[in-house]
Amino acid sequence: MTETDKRRPLVRDLYENRLSGEQIEKLSFQAIDQLAPAHGFDKGQWEVVRRMIHTVADFNIMDIVRFSGDAIEAGIAALKAGSPIYCDSNMIKNGLSLAKLSSISDRYTSDAIRCHVADADVAAEATATGLPRSLYAMRKARPIADGGILLFGNAPVALLELNRMIIEEGVRPALVMAMPVGFVHVVESKEELMSLGVPYVAMEGRRGGSPLAVAALHAICSLAKAKGGQ
Repeated sequence: MTETDKRRPLVRDLYENRLSGEQIEKLSFQAIDQLAPAHGFDKGQWEVVRRMIHTVADFNIMDIVRFSGDAIEAGIAALKAGSPIYCDSNMIKNGLSLAKLSSISDRYTSDAIRCHVADADVAAEATATGLPRSLYAMRKARPIADGGILLFGNAPVALLELNRMIIEEGVRPALVMAMPVGFVHVVESKEELMSLGVPYVAMEGRRGGSPLAVAALHAICSLAKAKGGQ
C-alpha cells in the first residue's frame, strides 16, 4: 500500500459533517459579509455586489462596480414585467436560470432570452463588412432593446452599438449590465453607456465577464422575489 492509498480524502469530512449546496452557499455569503471591507453600497446594491464577489472570490471588484441611481428598482420592475432579455454571448444565455426568472414572471421561457451572435444572417453580414458579429447581433436585437434587459459580459462592440441606438434612435433599455471584458473598445464602451442616463450596473475598466453579468441579474431576481414575483 502506498502513502497515497493510506491518505484520508478530505471529502470524507463532508460525509461525516454534512452540508447541502444551499448551506454551503449560505456560509459563503456569511463569510463575504464578515470579510468585506467597509463600503457605501445600499442594501439592494450590496445584494448584487455580494453575489458578484461570490462568483469570482475577489473583493477587489468592489472598487469598480457602479450603479445608476435607479438600477435596482428599474431591474426589479423589468423582471416583474417579464421584459425580454438580450445576451451578448451564449455563455450568458446558457448561464441564466429560467427557474429564477420564471419565479418572478411566467413570461420567462427560453424564447424570452435572446442571443443572435451565432445566427447565420449575422455571421454573413459580419463577413461581408469586416465588422464583428456582435455588432450585427445587437442590431438584430433592436426590437427588444427598447424596454429590454441587456447583458454584456463579452462584446464591447455590441455595447457600443447599443450606445449608438440610445443616442441616435432614442432606445431606452429597462436595464443594462455593462460588463464586457477585454482590452479593445472595453473602457470607452462602458464610460459612454454610463453617461447616457439609462439604468445600468457596470464595471469600470477592463474587468468584467459573462459570469459576473449573470450573477448580477440573478441577484436582482432575488431582490424581485423578496418583493413578491408574478
